[in-house]
Amino acid sequence: MNLVELKRQFLEYLEIERGRSVKTVENYDRYLERFFEFAKVKAPKDLTEEQIREFRLYLNRQPGTKVGGRMEPMKRRTQNYYLIALRVFLKFLRKRGIESLNPERIELAKVPGRSLDLISPTELKRLMSAPNTKTLEGKRDKAILELFFSTGLRISELCGLSIDDVDLTRDEFSVRGKGDKVRVVFISDEARSSLQDYLKHRKDMDDALFVRYGRKVNDGGDLRISPRAVQRILKKYATQAGITRKVTPHVIRHSFATDLLSNGADLRSVQALLGHANIGTTQVYTHVTGKHLREVHKKFHGK
Repeated sequence: MNLVELKRQFLEYLEIERGRSVKTVENYDRYLERFFEFAKVKAPKDLTEEQIREFRLYLNRQPGTKVGGRMEPMKRRTQNYYLIALRVFLKFLRKRGIESLNPERIELAKVPGRSLDLISPTELKRLMSAPNTKTLEGKRDKAILELFFSTGLRISELCGLSIDDVDLTRDEFSVRGKGDKVRVVFISDEARSSLQDYLKHRKDMDDALFVRYGRKVNDGGDLRISPRAVQRILKKYATQAGITRKVTPHVIRHSFATDLLSNGADLRSVQALLGHANIGTTQVYTHVTGKHLREVHKKFHGK
């Protein structure tokens, strides 16, 4: 069987059996296609370590982002996405009993530790107060901001919520996240109050929890708010709040996680609340909680 057919089966396996999102499947397709075009191989048995080495050199010399007037090379983290896709594909082949290169022979490039984009508690407070809650649009935006910080939801999870998903008589609800995994998130009193105020004043009959407003609202399309629209909302209120750094839904998610850890939450609990499959993903937040650890050390050690 040739690589084209095997890739098709692999992508179907990712979507159906592994529950990967359509966007993830499209990315894997793009990463693998670029490698196949570079290596010019037709069958799995023809893949070699030399081809992988040459492909890594090729990626390392590709243009990445433009900084000032200079084009930076492709980031190593981006290069690793290609290698991860290839490694998962080779594991799939091995599982099917198809002879090919050992996936363990593909090593990822070392990347620097991720830095977190965070806003201060004062900036966060200003951001939350920015919407004009005398308007319906402002009530919606206030509810979005409060729900983000209360739950740590991903932007796709928030935009995908319907009214029936959230029971405001309780302080928790279930959300379906990455990999089709369900987890429980909790609503603060502020978030509940903002949601109740927003829903009470809505006139539409749409089942989406958050709907769009504006000139194109009567165009006959889906009223559900889009992730891009939410990103624009956060950018607008960050500017109004005088926050110079970039504020995105993920920055609010970072603030949610670091707030929990700074106040003594354990890493496993934060992992569950964020919906991380791997605790290594959650550990990126631990370096900002050094103050808390220092206080623990002083209180319990060396006396």
